[in-house]
Amino acid sequence: MKPEASAASFRRVDSPLGRVLLVAARGRLTGLYFEGQRDEPDLGLAPGEDRQAHAEDATVLDRASGQLREYFDGRRRRFDLPLELVGTPFQREVWQALLAIPFGATSTYGEIAARIGRPRAVRAVGGAIGRNPVSIVVPCHRIVGSDGSLTGFGGGLPRKRALLGIEGAMPSSLL
Repeated sequence: MKPEASAASFRRVDSPLGRVLLVAARGRLTGLYFEGQRDEPDLGLAPGEDRQAHAEDATVLDRASGQLREYFDGRRRRFDLPLELVGTPFQREVWQALLAIPFGATSTYGEIAARIGRPRAVRAVGGAIGRNPVSIVVPCHRIVGSDGSLTGFGGGLPRKRALLGIEGAMPSSLL
């Protein structure tokens, strides 16, 4: 259910945690993936190749790149980007709940399940979080286990630990 590669624009940007692939379509950010992330889409691009199909996509890629740089520099706590979250209705509901977790805070899978009115759907919530196509912006890194432990993150647990450290949100059990 991802946008067709031919209709999307792509840009790779450097970050303190490695290269990031930004994906835009129809003037909206549709993907943010760390290079080598387990769910990084196969776009059929040569190594280092970027593609900007439309001016409106270039604009959102510029904004996303700038806001990401501000986030890593400690100057941005909230992203302000047009998003197109492509997924099932349930996944989109979970991703919307992630957007409500403030900078510097964490939540658990159970809390997200309760927030969306499905307290018994903890595993399904975990599956939806694992398929988040716009990491960092849709802050799936802010989800920890019910005991405060670091749990799965598509970009890898070292990156999750670093993102929580940037936000001052590392669970005290892990300090």
